[in-house]
Amino acid sequence: MIVDGELGRGTKMIVRVLSERLGLSATPIKSALAALERDGFLVAVPHRGFYVPEIGLHDMLEIYELREALDGIASRKVARTADPATFVRTTLQPLFDQQCERAAEGDLAGLRELDNYFHRAIWHASGNGRLAQVTDNLGGQIRLAWQVQASGGMQRALREHQAIMDAISAGDPDKAERAARAHVRRSVLAFEEAVRKAADD
Repeated sequence: MIVDGELGRGTKMIVRVLSERLGLSATPIKSALAALERDGFLVAVPHRGFYVPEIGLHDMLEIYELREALDGIASRKVARTADPATFVRTTLQPLFDQQCERAAEGDLAGLRELDNYFHRAIWHASGNGRLAQVTDNLGGQIRLAWQVQASGGMQRALREHQAIMDAISAGDPDKAERAARAHVRRSVLAFEEAVRKAADD
């Protein structure tokens, strides 16, 4: 609910309300709130409770800095697997094709969701469980903060995804890492531009 925006930024987490809504007792709700705070999805305000955080530009730049390194590592490792071409053909290509369909329809929300699936597939195929765990967390924080993006970035992102797939399929670890890192760096620029545009509006 937090990541999908159903519980907006600044919302206070009220245990009783959540318990009634989710059909759970207060104890697991309190444990979940504490865990979400540790993972960066909530902030704890002393004597006031837990709130959905306001993730600003500085926070996102930190997140993307980590994502650039981790996405590069993941893509490199996948390109080194025994049969990277099959992974691309059976896993990444169908996701990419769906992304192209969403882009043609102008469905930005659907494209973002598929973008998350695309990158998660690479993280989890890397064979590094800790990397996958960390990137899943960072990906969720990006979804929490990413409210606006110029639709003109759709085709750029698709071209970059294609470059990542081509490098992985070719079994070229160096090229795969460069393509993944470049994609994240350009995503940072797109986010900064979107923030500036939102501020001007």
